[in-house]
Amino acid sequence: MKYILAVLALTTAAAAEPPKITKVTAIELGGTWRFDVTIAHPDTGWDHYADGWRVLDMNGKELGMRVLGHPHVNEQPFTRSLSGVAVPEGTRRVQIQARDLPGGWNETTTIVDLN
Repeated sequence: MKYILAVLALTTAAAAEPPKITKVTAIELGGTWRFDVTIAHPDTGWDHYADGWRVLDMNGKELGMRVLGHPHVNEQPFTRSLSGVAVPEGTRRVQIQARDLPGGWNETTTIVDLN
């Protein structure tokens, strides 16, 4: 019984950890933007993994979203890209927000300066 409780405690702790954005590169390409986002998350399989990230303006409006179609248990951290993001003219900063299953959107966002 003691071992079952220890495993449950570790599982709960891992499930509570939200995905962390560790690096973002933003490149303007012919009027739209490409975002390369690196995420670290303790994926354990199909029931618990980082399943997406999105680009938001500074008011929280979604500009683009990248769905992650599978767990990255053995690839941590990992980087995925999203191209063709239309960022309104004059925008100098955006936010990147990561999501996991089952936790949902991380409350913390990463601010990216667009140069």
